[in-house]
Amino acid sequence: MPIGEWILGKLTFEPAAGASAHGHEKFEPGKELAGLRREFPDLSSLVRARKVVDFGCGLGKQAVALARDEGAHVVGIDTNPVTLQRARDNAAGQTLAGSVRFEDGVKPEMHGQFDVVISQNAMEHFPDPDLIVQLMKRLIHDDGVLLISFGPPWYAPYGSHMHYFCKVPWLNLLFSERTVMRVRSRYRSDGALRYVDVESGLNQMSLAKFERLVDNAGLEVRQWRLTCVKGVNVLARLPVLRELFVNNVSCVLAPRRPAGQN
Repeated sequence: MPIGEWILGKLTFEPAAGASAHGHEKFEPGKELAGLRREFPDLSSLVRARKVVDFGCGLGKQAVALARDEGAHVVGIDTNPVTLQRARDNAAGQTLAGSVRFEDGVKPEMHGQFDVVISQNAMEHFPDPDLIVQLMKRLIHDDGVLLISFGPPWYAPYGSHMHYFCKVPWLNLLFSERTVMRVRSRYRSDGALRYVDVESGLNQMSLAKFERLVDNAGLEVRQWRLTCVKGVNVLARLPVLRELFVNNVSCVLAPRRPAGQN
């Protein structure tokens, strides 16, 4: 056995039953929008009574809450047919007067029809994030905005999303991908050989990569919030260290206007 694999194996633990690699907060009745409100304190002013897309809506609880609590007209988009059906079932149990629906992708007739597109806890998982951001941009009209929140980025202490079986920070920097995947296979039997193959995928989204993606998409930043480990947010201002210690990225993006146009 290679020495790296032996060392990493000694640093792991058996995950609890049902443990997830994502670490996303669990939704509770009445608290479905808690994460969004934390990252976007002005959420209500951005989405109230607006046409909104919840991109990567999962079980649809956030989409339902946006319609129920903010009076938004919401379209939830997800490619997983199982969760999409559960999202429709969740919406059917609410009195929403048709203000929320779910789709399995972006349709041409949806282009330019929305005020807001929301993406939460997903940007580091999309296999082609450049394409996804372009799709999001197409959904909004010229005065629309994208609300994107994700983390941890790739070079954060737990950016490898392997903390459900190993608490060693910066695992992906200390050990090779091959070593991490071989040890991971003791706890997950999905046959993943690369980070991109794991549950929900990992596209190694760093801060620099995300900033390039935003620029290439022709988007400008209206709001930008970087949250560092232990709340030491001053580290977000320092080159190199920002990549290692920023734990979450939240931003409001809008289509870049031509020079000289207000």
